[in-house]
Amino acid sequence: MSTAITRFETGKRMSNAVIHNGIVHLAGVVGEPGGDVAAQTRDCLKEIERLLALAGSDKTRILRAQIWLADIGSDFAAMNAVWDDWVQKGHAPARATGEAKLAAPEYLVEIIITAAQA
Repeated sequence: MSTAITRFETGKRMSNAVIHNGIVHLAGVVGEPGGDVAAQTRDCLKEIERLLALAGSDKTRILRAQIWLADIGSDFAAMNAVWDDWVQKGHAPARATGEAKLAAPEYLVEIIITAAQA
């Protein structure tokens, strides 16, 4: 494997995806503000699929997911319902979910992904 580092959609502060040694690291992905947590989770997962494809991977190659909810007590079940429909059977990654104050109050969920390249 290459020791090169490849960055995608790089700005001054961060890159949306970085590949090193065949591992894809995504920045935190948030959904469109204004929707409920289910809608924002669907937005996140659609963007995750796009970024993984850009980096030569897909959702079946996800190794780890870290999910942050603004209100885990209220939103955990709704987020999980969307997540469970999205994850392909037999390809569930290691996952952690916690509560955090996100970058802006209109964000209800943020998902961080680590995946293997295809």
